[in-house]
Amino acid sequence: MMMPMTKIGKKVQSFVAISALALMTACAPTMPTTTTGPTVDTSKPVPVALLVPQSSDGTAQIAADLENAARLAAAQLDDLEIDLRVYDTAGDATVAASVAQQAVDDGAKIIIGPLYAEAANAAGNAVADDGINVLSLSNNTTIAGGNVFVLGKTFENTARRIVSFAAEQGKERAMVIHSDRIDGQMGLNAFQSAAAETNLRIVSAQSFELTQESVVNTVPLIRASAEIEDVDTLFLTSSSAGALPLLAQLLPEAGLDPANVQYVGLTRWDIPSQTLELNGLQSGWFAVPDLTRTENFSAQFKEQFGNRPHQLASLAFDGIAAIGALAQAGFDDILTREALTQPSGFQGVDGIFRLKDDGTNERGLAIATVQDKQVLIIDPAPRSFAISGF
Repeated sequence: MMMPMTKIGKKVQSFVAISALALMTACAPTMPTTTTGPTVDTSKPVPVALLVPQSSDGTAQIAADLENAARLAAAQLDDLEIDLRVYDTAGDATVAASVAQQAVDDGAKIIIGPLYAEAANAAGNAVADDGINVLSLSNNTTIAGGNVFVLGKTFENTARRIVSFAAEQGKERAMVIHSDRIDGQMGLNAFQSAAAETNLRIVSAQSFELTQESVVNTVPLIRASAEIEDVDTLFLTSSSAGALPLLAQLLPEAGLDPANVQYVGLTRWDIPSQTLELNGLQSGWFAVPDLTRTENFSAQFKEQFGNRPHQLASLAFDGIAAIGALAQAGFDDILTREALTQPSGFQGVDGIFRLKDDGTNERGLAIATVQDKQVLIIDPAPRSFAISGF
């Protein structure tokens, strides 16, 4: 049965609201003119500022989960005490810049957050001349650089993992199917960049407006292009909150049989779990973190706070855990750029991750398929960067 127009509309609104946390456009960050990070005395509590949108519409629970995740991480550190101070950005860039400066004036040595890309960029610019690094919770790589790092799970990282795997399996000719919104365009760019590093070629791309009518009208164009270009792989940028369910229904009905053409996703097909029931996604590939670690964190969080955490909460935990790992490793200046970007990376909630010199990140991901409406890992996540292929 075709998804009704009103349903896809409501899903789109929800998807855009969450995606905006990472995909808002912003100016390039300011390069710091002082040091690459402050010195700290790890024998004393380290002041860490957490900037979250407590009073922003629709994000109060996310903000609470981020704070609780940070406190959970801090409580688990053996060799370092974190003095966590929480500031409300109200989801606004101007407010974020103001409270970032206030946090530094209050003694913060590093900032975790903000959540929105525009706010994170503003916060980074505000404290750049103070030599304070910002571990933003965004996944928008356009704000990365200078004193701003991106902790969020980026399209670029996911695309590199999934495209590399597809190429290793002998896939050669792919089409990218994406919405005409900013997240869709960023997904297309990520796939194109990843493919340029392999023998797999992006031979076609087809966009659509995020409405049922546009998706329905675009499906015949997708099929025609796939046949003309002899495509063996379909890269889908949409999430289950967007056009993915409709595409998973209509594309096989149009003759693009998943048994003959490999469906590959840029987003998590296991969230929500009902997505796994879509017939068009059976045998498809998508990337996931280390699910055992993710579930362990979720169980700990629920036991401590009474609810399962928002999927972004792990980022705040990772930020605190990285600081603790550097202290335990004996780095003298644990909050400098040099320490934060050390190549061996960190063990996070979802597996290994590391921060790069350009402010982006790399995360170890597994490749999963959908089999009998269940997640099946077909290529495990690496446990260290020495064997990750990065």
